[in-house]
Amino acid sequence: MKDLKGEFPILSKHPGLVYLDSACTSLKPRKVIDAESSYYNELGACAGRSSHRLGREASNAVESARERVAAFVSAKADELVWTRNTTEALNIVAYGLDYTKRKKVVTSGLEHHAVLLPWMDLHERGIARLELVKSDASGHADEDAWADAIDRETALVVTNSGNNTSGVSQCTKNLARIAHDNGALVCIDGAQGVPHRKADFRRENFDFLCFSAHKMLGPTGIGALVMKKERMAGLQPLIRGGGTVKTVSLEKVVPVRDYTRFEAGVQHYSGMIGFAAACDYLKSYGMENVEAHEKALAVEMLRELEAAGATVYGPKDVPRSALYSFNIKGAKAHDVALMLDKEDIAVRSGFFCAQPAMEAMGAKEGAVRASCYIYNTSEDVKRLGDALKKISALY
Repeated sequence: MKDLKGEFPILSKHPGLVYLDSACTSLKPRKVIDAESSYYNELGACAGRSSHRLGREASNAVESARERVAAFVSAKADELVWTRNTTEALNIVAYGLDYTKRKKVVTSGLEHHAVLLPWMDLHERGIARLELVKSDASGHADEDAWADAIDRETALVVTNSGNNTSGVSQCTKNLARIAHDNGALVCIDGAQGVPHRKADFRRENFDFLCFSAHKMLGPTGIGALVMKKERMAGLQPLIRGGGTVKTVSLEKVVPVRDYTRFEAGVQHYSGMIGFAAACDYLKSYGMENVEAHEKALAVEMLRELEAAGATVYGPKDVPRSALYSFNIKGAKAHDVALMLDKEDIAVRSGFFCAQPAMEAMGAKEGAVRASCYIYNTSEDVKRLGDALKKISALY
């Protein structure tokens, strides 16, 4: 893949910056920034509400965005609900499902807090019964472990397509098959999967797929929940208000039945347009090229981390994106991150909103996380390795 740094204003403004915090939020190319600002420069009106010319043009722009974002994951426009982020999408699923016939929800302790917290809450209140899949010493739950946990009492299987602490990806198509063979639904946290490899909602046969724009070159504050129409009909909205009803009287409310009943109030129209532009940008380069680029960087990054004497968490011999959590012996994770910052290398430190996962992998006090994306190069990875060797020598 060609060097893309010149297409990202932040990297043009800071030419010495090595940005390795894309798992938290990715940088935005100029095309996406221009697309988002086009809403304010050219439209500015409410979509789906006002019948004047600007309102109609805003509606057309939003529905075009819906079609393009849905198509990016091989879904249809009327299967996509706009959300603020992956977290909101997961909460819509968690609190909208009916658990009266089956209460068991299967997930793992390796998930992001956005997966764990809603279903832990439902478990504590006796609405659902949460069961965690067992993982091995490296913090990996294999397919057999999932199969052992999923049974005819399971209502839902929820997990990630890319782990935000280890970069490891799962064969979610097989997990969906196991779930459906047992009559259970499957919900995929695609926040770290959709940005890094081709996602096919229809072929992989998910019931729900959640993902965010800001991790895939798009704006913050906008995400998507894609779901089968038959699941949409049985899911209760998390928020109610304007735009979600056909008619309202003080005696009776008649809700709409399609995706709009999940989109209460005025929406983030500029974000939707920017989200679609980000999907267009990634599509123009090809997700197969994005995945290949990251696989190559992942190999190089592991080599540099090991040469610096870093303790690397998670399994090393499974499919992954260019993301590693690690520690330098004797050093606190936050100190390492600050020292890297002085070298103009941006990483994240802490538990990454996945404390049980990090503790299961042995990082009891957190770790440093370096994560690449399409604008990173081999030289970036080499600079990380050189900086870590200096830091390691101090300890």
